[in-house]
Amino acid sequence: MNLQEHKGGPPRLRRDAELNRRRLLDAAAELFAERGLDATLNDIAHHAGVGVGTAYRRFANKAEILDALFDERLSEVTAHAGAALENPDAWDGLVDFLENSLTMQMDGRGVTVLLNNPYLGDHRVQEARDRVAPLVEQIVERAKQQGTLRPDFEPTDAIHIQIALSAVIDLSRETEPTLYRRYLTMFLDGLRTDRATTALPVQALNTGQSHEALTGDRRHGRRGQQTRPAASHVDRNRSQR
Repeated sequence: MNLQEHKGGPPRLRRDAELNRRRLLDAAAELFAERGLDATLNDIAHHAGVGVGTAYRRFANKAEILDALFDERLSEVTAHAGAALENPDAWDGLVDFLENSLTMQMDGRGVTVLLNNPYLGDHRVQEARDRVAPLVEQIVERAKQQGTLRPDFEPTDAIHIQIALSAVIDLSRETEPTLYRRYLTMFLDGLRTDRATTALPVQALNTGQSHEALTGDRRHGRRGQQTRPAASHVDRNRSQR
């Protein structure tokens, strides 16, 4: 007799399997946020507190767990976009979409890092564009039609604003996690047709805090990433000579 079909009893095996799947996905998201996408399925199983065999019964390899995470995050992005389109105030809808997308990035649930992972198939990357891009276009067009968004703003600009602020999130995560909101506010004020100036929600970092944020990789032993800004600054100075 299949224990899932036990008369009068709950589908215990099915429920336990789903619980373990959820634990593995949550653990994967945490590890990918902390260590990047190099974490193995064994690492994920240990972090989730389940056996390695259980992990491999739920997901055959890391590509499958990335695929499942991608599904969840893409669905979350499209849900935020859908909510933005339902907002009768198109400007508020645009702001909500940007804020929710950046909150996902802040919480380690962003889609961009997954899009750039070679384990994710090309067809999934195309799927993200096909599902998200039309929604962003509608969000932007509605705000233009209502006259609150500057007419030269393009849908891809919304994406690049998120990319720019993702860099702020990554650099200032330990120093001031909400610093990105300061710059989002500046961006948004520059996008409004009435050029209203909004009180900034976060104070600027002082010189010491900025240095701490910029050199975080060095302090934590991640030397491979922290030299790039300095190198570009040197190259720029050389080109001016």
